Amino acid sequence: MSSGRILIADDEPSVRDSVGYALLQEGFDVTAAADGDEASELLGNGIPYDLLILDIMMPGPSGLDICRDVRSRSAVPIIVLTAKDAEVDKVVGLEVGADDYVTKPFSVRELLGRVRAQLRRRELDRSPLAQAVKIEAGPVSIDLVRHVATVREMPVNLTRSEFQLLRLLVGRPGEVFARAQIMEELWQTEFDGDERACDVHISNLRQKVERDPQRPELVLTVRGVGYKFNPDG
Repeated sequence: MSSGRILIADDEPSVRDSVGYALLQEGFDVTAAADGDEASELLGNGIPYDLLILDIMMPGPSGLDICRDVRSRSAVPIIVLTAKDAEVDKVVGLEVGADDYVTKPFSVRELLGRVRAQLRRRELDRSPLAQAVKIEAGPVSIDLVRHVATVREMPVNLTRSEFQLLRLLVGRPGEVFARAQIMEELWQTEFDGDERACDVHISNLRQKVERDPQRPELVLTVRGVGYKFNPDG
């Protein structure tokens, strides 16, 4: 059985009930909030959570507002729930620090898979093997023990997803990664979602590591294939 504490915030009782029941069956400790105000109160009471599931559109503070606030002080994995055609919400959710998104209507099985993937990745991040080395390539240095990245000797403030993406690319400089391959490497599971998520993570990373994000020197696009890290940038 799995373990961990998960907060789900959604104003639809059917979503809270179905997802909450499925998570309980998997062995998780589940707390549910019916709106943004309740979610904010729960998050402020000092009880730590291992993962958050936030509906973007709900009364009170939106899922995006809560995500932005939480991400400013915590690296807890966050999955946002978006409307069927709300492409902008998906992009903004990733930009404010969400690790993944699931589009409504969704299958509970799909969401459970995303939850497991995020928690699996978090455990890998904490493993002694993951923390045993320091990665350096070109002007980028990544300290896996302190979870700190520097570019041209200047520290950069990265979200957990951005840090893992940079670690993947810098760890294998010059290697070309397809979008689906990047997402699978990050989540340690088969990726069957929208590859647009990868592009948004890349764009966010470039904003923080490139001199000019519009003319990237480090994280390069390989047209028609994916991305690679250029140590000579």
